[in-house]
Amino acid sequence: MKKSTDSLVHLPDRSKAIDPADILTPEEVAERLKTSRRWITEMTRKRQQNPIPHYKVGGYLRFHWPTVCAWLEETTTRGTKIKK
Repeated sequence: MKKSTDSLVHLPDRSKAIDPADILTPEEVAERLKTSRRWITEMTRKRQQNPIPHYKVGGYLRFHWPTVCAWLEETTTRGTKIKK
């Protein structure tokens, strides 16, 4: 069975250590993107056409800020509409 690569996210260079300051909660991402926590959570759902990249740590959502910025840039460049 072949695994789909459609949902893969291009992460920053893995040779560099991840700065713990770049790991954010949904509230922190919402604040930086000037949107609601609910919108951030909704954008992590698998049913989204282009879900925001995230990690689950325990049961908690966490975001790597440089990856979120890359996702936002890619989404904006492609002209994908982000529903609010």
